[in-house]
Amino acid sequence: MPPHLSADHPAAQPPLSGSVDALISQARRLRGEMDAVRRDAPVDGVDPQGRWQRALCDLAMHQLHDLDEHLAQLRDGPAPVPVEPQPAPAPRVVAPAPRRGSLLSRVGSAEWNLLTDEASWSGELYQILGRDPAAPPLTLDELPSLVHDEDRPMLTAMVTDCLIDAKPIDGEFRIQRPDGGVRTVHMMGEPVLDGDGSTASMWAVLRDVSELRRSQRVVHETRDSMQRQRHRAQTEHQLAVELQESVLPPWRGSLRFPRQGPETLDLAAHYLPSSMSALIGGDWYDALELPGGETLLTVGDLTGHGVAVTSGMATLLGALRGMAMAGTQPGQLMSWLNQLLDATVQPALGSAVCCRYRPETRTLTWAQAGHPAPLLFRNGTGRPLTAPDGVLLGATSGAVYGQAEETLEEGDLLLLHTDGLVPRRWGSSRPSGAGSRGGTASVQRLLDLAPRLCGARTAQDGVRTVVEEFGETEREDDACVLLARVGS
Repeated sequence: MPPHLSADHPAAQPPLSGSVDALISQARRLRGEMDAVRRDAPVDGVDPQGRWQRALCDLAMHQLHDLDEHLAQLRDGPAPVPVEPQPAPAPRVVAPAPRRGSLLSRVGSAEWNLLTDEASWSGELYQILGRDPAAPPLTLDELPSLVHDEDRPMLTAMVTDCLIDAKPIDGEFRIQRPDGGVRTVHMMGEPVLDGDGSTASMWAVLRDVSELRRSQRVVHETRDSMQRQRHRAQTEHQLAVELQESVLPPWRGSLRFPRQGPETLDLAAHYLPSSMSALIGGDWYDALELPGGETLLTVGDLTGHGVAVTSGMATLLGALRGMAMAGTQPGQLMSWLNQLLDATVQPALGSAVCCRYRPETRTLTWAQAGHPAPLLFRNGTGRPLTAPDGVLLGATSGAVYGQAEETLEEGDLLLLHTDGLVPRRWGSSRPSGAGSRGGTASVQRLLDLAPRLCGARTAQDGVRTVVEEFGETEREDDACVLLARVGS
């Protein structure tokens, strides 16, 4: 209730007291529920999503607290308690004593009588402005002395427009408290006109909105931070995709190298992205025709996600291709890849399998570095090849990698894959990521496809079977699958 209203004024009567009490109860119930949500909100100071949720919860609490304040003030009105009389000629002061624990501590009221030069402030306004309740209230001319220098012209303009042109006051400004604190105050006021239309006084309600504005700033800052982070993530994702597409073989469907004879390999591959992350991982597959008619087959996985990992994958794959073209055998090739990864500025781990296939003898020579062994499907059944020794790439300096040989037969199908191909929920006994040698349950899921894979007429039909089985499921990591079918 504005200070200039008397207790006899109709607006001073409480006919809506019961309805307001009901609204206050609802507001406080909502505030309690919101406080429970706020306590459960993430408090991580690094994660932008957590900061965003926490800021929104704080803002909602401030809004509900403000609603409670206004409803209580509507119900109760100011409770003035006169203070000690001030020596003349100080203006009359009406200063309600603050109630301990009151919800009205951030909303105060004031009236300036232009005819008598008297002023009255509520006790809450003294609290907001940090002034001694026993001190006289400031006049309109003195009020700007509390206001921040940058905001003082705005307050002066609002008061002038109210007194001269009878315009309502509605604006915010910062005040400097005697204790050095700075508060943001929202002021709403109106002129009170006398019988001839002249401005007799001005009343105002001043609300401390410092915490509300702080919460809003946090919300805006975290929203902007999230937008910037989202933009960076989108840019990084696009760069990673472009880099990956420029490095991995562009072929789709079955592939036969033109210079190979009747024992050529029919090849097909597929890349399956993670459904849990928008970032591209470091998985790769490759098939390359080597001098002399041999074929290089390789799959691998560098730990992590994003542009840096994709770039590292491209470096490893480029080195692998170059060394294979120079005639390096798989075991020695793995040793040099390990040395390359061990010498990088940013430590990383990787797993890989590398095979050289000699079509004249149908001999497969291969090595692995902490990677699932190739699976061989023949005559309706499948089995993993016996893996030679080999630790993760980048795990230890000077590692030595063994080699193994396998003689293939016409119609055999060889499946190379990274360890994210079979989702962990299907029973992989090892964690996903570079270094898993493939859990027995995951391998068994692939081996169960033996009747269908052995019946595939082409490598592409085999890839299609694998993708139909595992491609639509949620996976935590990226995955690659490469199939090679021995022709007649």
